[in-house]
Amino acid sequence: MIRILGIDPGSRTTGFGVVDVEGQRLICAASGCIHTRGETLAERLADIHHGILEVVEEYAPEEVAIERVFVQRNADSALKLGQARGAAISAVAGLRLPVHEYSPTQIKQAVVGRGNAAKPQVQHMVCALLRLNRTPPADAADALAMAICHGHLRGAAVPLSAARGRYQRRWK
Repeated sequence: MIRILGIDPGSRTTGFGVVDVEGQRLICAASGCIHTRGETLAERLADIHHGILEVVEEYAPEEVAIERVFVQRNADSALKLGQARGAAISAVAGLRLPVHEYSPTQIKQAVVGRGNAAKPQVQHMVCALLRLNRTPPADAADALAMAICHGHLRGAAVPLSAARGRYQRRWK
C-alpha cells in the first residue's frame, strides 16, 4: 500500500486529498481544505505551509502530487498561485517527501479519460473511483484527483527532487 497526498494550492483555499493505493484499489483516507486567514500574502503562505505540515503529520503520506503551474490570463493571479504552490511544496520537500507534478490535462486524462473534461465531470469521477457518498468541496475534489492521477501514473513519474542528488554531489 502507498499513501499519496494530493494538493490543490490556492492563496485563499488550498485543497488536500489523501488516497491509499492498494494494487488497483483506491481508498480515500481524508480530504479537506486549508482556509487561510492572514491579511497579507505572506501570512496566507505561512498558513498554507503550516496547514500542509499538519496534514502530513496526521496522515503520514509517502508521496505527494501537485498540479503543474499553468499560465493564466491574469499575471497577478498566476503569481499568487505559484507562491501558494511554492509554500505547499516547501512544506513537504522539507520533510524529504517525493513531490510529483502533473499538468491539468494529465490529471483529467487519468481520472476521467479525457484531457479536456469539465470540472463537474472530474468531481463525479472522483466520487465514483473513491466510492464517496457525497461530493467533496471543489478544491478537495481537485486534490483527490491529483492523488488518483499519481496513483495511476506513479511508476512513470519523476519527482521534482530527482535532480537534488546530482546537484548535491556537484556542490560538495
